[in-house]
Amino acid sequence: MVLMKSFVLAGLTAVAAAGSAVLDLIPSNFDKVVLKSGKPTLVEFFAPWCGHCKNLAPVYEELALAFEFAKDKVQIAKVDADAEKALGKRFGVQGFPTLKWFDGKSDKPEEYNGGRDLESLSSFITEKTGIKPKKKATPPSEVVMLTDATFKKHVGGDRHVLVAFTAPWCGHCKNLAPTWEALAQTFVNEPDVMIAKVDADNENSKRTASEYGVKSYPTIKFFPKGSTEAEDYDGGRSEGHFVDFLNEKTGTHRAPGGGVDETAGTIEALDAVVAKYTGGASLSEVLAEAMKAAEGLKDDAQYKYAEYYIRVLDKLSKSEEYAAKELARLEGILKKGGLGRTKLDELTSKTNILRKFLEKTTGGKDEL
Repeated sequence: MVLMKSFVLAGLTAVAAAGSAVLDLIPSNFDKVVLKSGKPTLVEFFAPWCGHCKNLAPVYEELALAFEFAKDKVQIAKVDADAEKALGKRFGVQGFPTLKWFDGKSDKPEEYNGGRDLESLSSFITEKTGIKPKKKATPPSEVVMLTDATFKKHVGGDRHVLVAFTAPWCGHCKNLAPTWEALAQTFVNEPDVMIAKVDADNENSKRTASEYGVKSYPTIKFFPKGSTEAEDYDGGRSEGHFVDFLNEKTGTHRAPGGGVDETAGTIEALDAVVAKYTGGASLSEVLAEAMKAAEGLKDDAQYKYAEYYIRVLDKLSKSEEYAAKELARLEGILKKGGLGRTKLDELTSKTNILRKFLEKTTGGKDEL
């Protein structure tokens, strides 16, 4: 297991994370990629725990995709300034997210103080470089439109449903629309979750809107699986807020912009067993306890990942370096990109589990 750091560090370069057009920067590549490349670069200094950073993430990803065709002329990058504190300190970062513009030649960046929406960020880059963004093709909508005739066919069934009651003339509804589409795309791989919409101003939907007391727009309601009793949603209106809400209510592990978060695949009961192994308990005892814990999850949707814990433990009985090597291998596949959504979710979940086996080696994170 002591080889874990060398395997991970060897693979760290300025590359986009799986499924991402945003470059990841660390101290060893920052100067080469940003300061000496001759390519102007917009750099976001963020922290994973920062709420504003989570809200910006899908917008920043869309920005990178819009300029990806010109990546030889302009770069969109980010620094985890919680993990790489030295870089944040070097450039005077005091809050998150902080955006700085580097001209590719100087180490004196310009602070970006404009809007955090896609249009403002794109206009800034175009002003600086003369390069206009390319609009990506709009994917088919995954939002399910419900009417009086179809509402009860979906709500109260075998899926959790988050419904936005809207009206076509409503300004706030228009502002919500792209976020709602993005949210539906984020949860498209979750068979137990539906993102839906009701045009409450339409004659074929007014009865449903009235039944649920909808008097203003947009009104958002959550219906748990198997229930037609609505829970009013009164949280924030960013994709990050909706994702957090649905993860809490439905047990999913989604991340804004698609993909899964750092807890996906992990199982608390088995994490506790793994902690005994990393704490020095014998592998045979831990394997027996893990198999017993997994047996109790046979009817759970997470069972396939419970089996993966067992597989890793079995492999470790043959090679103590298995977890480190397998993590490095999977991270390499993820960095190459090009994976379908289902495979991307699966491999990310497996890397989350493998890291549980390496926590003793890697240690905890420092505080800011």
